[in-house]
Amino acid sequence: MNLLLELNFKQKNATRFFTVLGGFLTFLVIKDNAKLSLLLGAILALMLKNPTFVYAFYNTMGRDTITGYRCAKMTIFLYLMERKRWSMARIFQENCKRHPEKACFLIDNRQMTFQDVEDYSNKVGSYFKSKGLRRGDCVAVLLEGRPEYVCLWLGLSKIGVISALINTNQKSEPLLHSLKVANSKAIIVGTELTNALSEIRNHEDIKSLPVYQFSDEEQRTNANLDLMKDAIDLTEELKNQRPENLAADISQCDHKDKLMYIYTSGTTGLPKAAVITNQRYLFMTTASTHVIAIKENDIIYNPLPLYHTAGGVVCVGMALVHGCTIALRRKFSVSNFWKDCIKFNATAAQHIGELCRYLLSAPARPEDTQHKLRLMYGNGLRAQIWSQFATRFNIPFIAELYGSTEGNANLANVSNQVGAIGFIPILLRNIIHLQVIRVDEETGEPIRNAKGFCIRCNPGETGLFIGKIDPSKAITNFSGYADKGASEKKLLHNVFKKGDVYFNSGDMLVGDLLNFYYFKDRTGDTFRWRGENVSTQEVEGIITNVIGLQDCVVYGVEIPHIEGKAGMAAIEDPEHKTDFQHLSVGIRASLPPYARPLFVRVMKEIPRTTTFKMKKRDLMLDGFDMHKITDPLYYLNSDGIYRPLTSEQYDALQNGTAGL
Repeated sequence: MNLLLELNFKQKNATRFFTVLGGFLTFLVIKDNAKLSLLLGAILALMLKNPTFVYAFYNTMGRDTITGYRCAKMTIFLYLMERKRWSMARIFQENCKRHPEKACFLIDNRQMTFQDVEDYSNKVGSYFKSKGLRRGDCVAVLLEGRPEYVCLWLGLSKIGVISALINTNQKSEPLLHSLKVANSKAIIVGTELTNALSEIRNHEDIKSLPVYQFSDEEQRTNANLDLMKDAIDLTEELKNQRPENLAADISQCDHKDKLMYIYTSGTTGLPKAAVITNQRYLFMTTASTHVIAIKENDIIYNPLPLYHTAGGVVCVGMALVHGCTIALRRKFSVSNFWKDCIKFNATAAQHIGELCRYLLSAPARPEDTQHKLRLMYGNGLRAQIWSQFATRFNIPFIAELYGSTEGNANLANVSNQVGAIGFIPILLRNIIHLQVIRVDEETGEPIRNAKGFCIRCNPGETGLFIGKIDPSKAITNFSGYADKGASEKKLLHNVFKKGDVYFNSGDMLVGDLLNFYYFKDRTGDTFRWRGENVSTQEVEGIITNVIGLQDCVVYGVEIPHIEGKAGMAAIEDPEHKTDFQHLSVGIRASLPPYARPLFVRVMKEIPRTTTFKMKKRDLMLDGFDMHKITDPLYYLNSDGIYRPLTSEQYDALQNGTAGL
């Protein structure tokens, strides 16, 4: 409603402005200069016909010109790289030659120069080549963030081997699924994550796979360090490995070859392996670097996990492709964030929305403003805390990047526009490959006109964000998932004309008069919590297995003052036989913290449609309102146990003092 009022206000102002201007031009037109009269007459006609468009164009000229220049530089660079058909390994080699002794990665009290990364990754490629791995094979990498993480997948890529970057929060069935769907030929596991792998090691599908265990110097000095059963000590093996010249192998790799799989939760349940080609990796990092004007001498602080697109592609790629220095932390820490920025002399830092909220909720400290950051960039910083965050921590500029791991529907907000995830230039509104279309809010299905084609949204209308697919260009290509069936489900056909194909982002956006876009919600069966996408079907399957009930439905609910949606499970249990102690233990054992439902609702019967589909929307509207819901409500306490939701807990959730 506020947005619509703002739009109406701007439209009225635009009309008043151009009415006055029109009067002035009319006075000029009556002069004797015929050519000027014709020109001004044409301009006047345009203004009177569409004053809002002219108003918007006038107010976005600077924004669109600067961004157009940056995009032109990006396009030229990508074109040159595509002509050379260079893989990421080849690009990094050329980058390394320019400044071999420059710091590539910083972490704790050590650094790896560009030459160090080149040498280490050559050892990795040489070693696994000697083990019989060949171009097109896949190796799963289950490891916490550190410079060697990048060296491992980069070294594997030098011999054409694909790396499956496994989410370190996964365990049990999701972890097994991720290993299987990538058709992994081997597993590299960090010592810190051997327990999760050991739980599924004897499963028929992976028990024959070789396991290479990596440990850093700190772990190796621990007297209690043990190798997994039958695991190979990769750290020791690499110490004894001579780095071969892999130029011949690298020359056989193409920019369209698969580089890695990055897992993303979607609407089909278990994690999907999104295909990242060398070309796709190059585009994502180059687009981010050029659009937000990252410089080669920037030191970028990255506390995000390296199995994510944000931390492992957008940020790390700025070093591999463009020569920046990246400062890493294995796990995000509120108390160390600004200390690290000061320690590493960082000039830029990457964020996700939840990270900013955690920092803002921490007590004020002197180091909050003692850093040298000129820029923070990332995604998910909500409008409610944007200005407060920038002011408290003295951040001159915040850029928002929007996009999915696998998709071609990407936006960027490089204008410091509070709350916007990006914009589309005014002159390209209806011709660019990015569009927002009307959909049925309940089903998520596109609304089509009498001819069967989709309908573009007007400013102020919420709609589905889509991107036209053109495989000939990096910016519009869609490589999909390892599972072809999952890829097809993300496509929309015959959108604006017969035969066209668009990528369905699954996100609902709303645009304003200046073509800034704002995130509203997600369609399908996923919701976002603690910076992670949660698949409701995956959680439903695990809960059903734990308690053995016939039906369970999981959905996201909004909590005041909190970004994203918290998980809530509705369990059909008319006799109230659920053992919540057992449920608590089972959920903790099978789901990472971000995927565990915060609420459980026990129902006599879950509402269904006439075709027996459970009505999630009705339950979502109820939320966790204990004054409205008569069913028993349970809440996940800090000790990991579900107990009845109390009035005190409910009030704390409502006023933002629950400590989430």
